[in-house]
Amino acid sequence: MVLYILKNIGKEGMQMISDKMRVLVNSSSAIRAMFEEGKRLAAIYGAENVYDFSLGNPSVEPPAEIKDAIIDILQEEDPGMIHGYMNNSGYEDVRQNIALSLNKRFGTVFGAENIVMTVGAAGGLNVILKCILNPGDEVITFAPYFGEYRNYVSNFDGVLVTVKPNTKDFQPNLDEFEKNITGKTKAVIINSPNNPTGVVYSEETIIKLAEILERKQKELGTVIYLISDEPYRELVYDGVEVPYLTKYYKNTVVGYSFSKSLSLPGERIGYLVIPGEADGFGDLISAANVATRILGFVNAPSLIQRAVARCLDARVDIGIYNRNRELMYNSLLSYGYECVKPQGAFYLFVKALEDDDRKFVEAAKKHNILIVPGSSFGCPGYFRIAYCVDYSVIERSLPGFKKLAEEYLK
Repeated sequence: MVLYILKNIGKEGMQMISDKMRVLVNSSSAIRAMFEEGKRLAAIYGAENVYDFSLGNPSVEPPAEIKDAIIDILQEEDPGMIHGYMNNSGYEDVRQNIALSLNKRFGTVFGAENIVMTVGAAGGLNVILKCILNPGDEVITFAPYFGEYRNYVSNFDGVLVTVKPNTKDFQPNLDEFEKNITGKTKAVIINSPNNPTGVVYSEETIIKLAEILERKQKELGTVIYLISDEPYRELVYDGVEVPYLTKYYKNTVVGYSFSKSLSLPGERIGYLVIPGEADGFGDLISAANVATRILGFVNAPSLIQRAVARCLDARVDIGIYNRNRELMYNSLLSYGYECVKPQGAFYLFVKALEDDDRKFVEAAKKHNILIVPGSSFGCPGYFRIAYCVDYSVIERSLPGFKKLAEEYLK
């Protein structure tokens, strides 16, 4: 009888989920919502007449090496080992291979002990934040930023502090940044190449950022970790170099993902790099190992760990993304839009043709164009285009973008 009454109270409006989750459900990701809207419009107008630029889902096939590696592993290696548990930080030989690859590329001196295999970069960020945050600790990031950062920080009762954007070139606003550092600042998250702008943070920017952090650590008597979120590191154009941050600031933690570099987003595979010179290195590694377990990941997926370790030099065909970038960027500029040309990733961050970016996004829907408002990235007045789609989708969408511009600029 008591159970029956409780069930009915719930049906009558008793709150059945936590306050924190209720807020998150009610403010669910605009990107995912747009993705669902795309499916709805496709059912009405036909998929070929809907131009969905909302989701950063890689459109280029994984390199052939991935398929070959998986087949070879399944045929050659012991099934009990392939599908079994391992150290929470991942297979030691996989971590050693990754460390050697990084050393070769960037002149670092990592070993297996510096690598923690993670469930994508997102899992890695949650692991390191779990390791370092106490309730009320602050994490700084630069607008525009990937909106999930706020949720990742909130997971551990931290506070996300956002630095106002530098809309001239979308390099970090360092003067504003320094003003935001306090005794509660535990970490700074940067993302380069950046989602949503596609901008690569220059070496000059990184050097100045590191100098500020060193100075503030001494002034405040604290340790501030720099978390470099790097799912787009390999997706760069025109010979642009992406600085490797552990070489500039010892308290850097790198979160890497193979989702974009090898087009494996659904496999959820990545890693953390924690340099030996980082303050509290031993504690950080031990904590990351435990955090991987208690957050419910236990370990990164086993088969794909072993596969990526054989494909560390493989890459997707970035020329396909570059072709899309050139067509979309040049076309939009010719229609009167304003945009900083992206140096990496597969996004354009374009100035909306009215102040209210959400209204502009709704206006674009009338042309069956699905884009994401800049306010979802902490930068109102802009919108993001994910051009990781088939080239023909961009071609078919251009008349709609042109008509949309004409409605505002006539």
